[in-house]
Amino acid sequence: MKRKRILIAPLDWGLGHATRCVPIINELIAKNVEVIIAADNRPAELLKKEFPDLEHIRFPGYTLDYPVNENMAWTMFRQLPALFKGISAEHKFLKNIIKDLAIDAIISDNRWGAYSKSIPSIYIVHQLRILLSDFIRWGQRIVDFGNRRLIKNFNEVWIPDFEFGQNLSGELSHSSRLPKNSFFIGPLSRLVKLEGMRKELDVLVILSGPEPQRSIFEEIITSQLKATSFRTLIVKGTPEKNFKMKLTDSITVVSSLTSSELSQAIASAHIVISRPGYSTVMDLSFLGASAIFIPTPQQTEQEYLARRLKEQHVCYSELQHEFSLQRAVKLFNTYSGFSQLQNDYSILQQRIDHLLHSLS
Repeated sequence: MKRKRILIAPLDWGLGHATRCVPIINELIAKNVEVIIAADNRPAELLKKEFPDLEHIRFPGYTLDYPVNENMAWTMFRQLPALFKGISAEHKFLKNIIKDLAIDAIISDNRWGAYSKSIPSIYIVHQLRILLSDFIRWGQRIVDFGNRRLIKNFNEVWIPDFEFGQNLSGELSHSSRLPKNSFFIGPLSRLVKLEGMRKELDVLVILSGPEPQRSIFEEIITSQLKATSFRTLIVKGTPEKNFKMKLTDSITVVSSLTSSELSQAIASAHIVISRPGYSTVMDLSFLGASAIFIPTPQQTEQEYLARRLKEQHVCYSELQHEFSLQRAVKLFNTYSGFSQLQNDYSILQQRIDHLLHSLS
């Protein structure tokens, strides 16, 4: 029987959309599926390092400007024409990919335009509710409606979280009316739990997210770390580069880490400092780890997750412009950290089996 060819297409707004595709790709490979990865920019580079033997193609993304001082809601509103133009362009581009590469199905991580009416199309999303800032919360229903209309183009919606009981996404995917074709598949993580690792690092810093805020955060945390003697590893989140260097006698900087290397780094660190992106939250939950979170300014999803975890007394967090390393380290140990999640990917495997059965 001819192997089925499934296209994986993560959004290129940060690395999280790519990292959480890793366990899905592994499950597909285990079921003898021929996986083709269609990505762009840093997500493309990360997945090339994770899966060097797979077929990779460039799937152009669409980049929106990220504010430094301007209000985030207004920034997004004025760029809506560019957003919809980008969605239309990626949908047209996908038609050629499907024809040229004989694709049987597509799994899109947050790419609204990566769907087809001719083959099964799966949409992965944890943010069914795109939270608005408080002063424009009156428009929440309009945004929810628009998001739901875009999602209707897909045959199934896979939500990487638990449906009942303890969940990670909270209001992002549990407070709104779910699409009828949605399935909670459990949290996804590319990392593995390592026991018995020596704590050789005082601090592990994981940088991520859009520019210019990623570099602003890097400058803030680096300047404060230089005033300490903490044994520190800084992961810049730039997989398109490949370097490792000593910034000071106690601070080492690397461009990026593979899944195995990042698992080891987290296991060997006393303190993790990072953005509270949802994929990072899933990773730390899988490991039963803890962190100090600094949300990207005006990114409502990260601000919500950081606030929720702080209120639950799981992880300490501070706003970027108020961040004090000395204060954060003192308060870090007063928070419980994540309870290690037990997820065997059984629901994900069921959805993949259903998809493959529909293709046959």
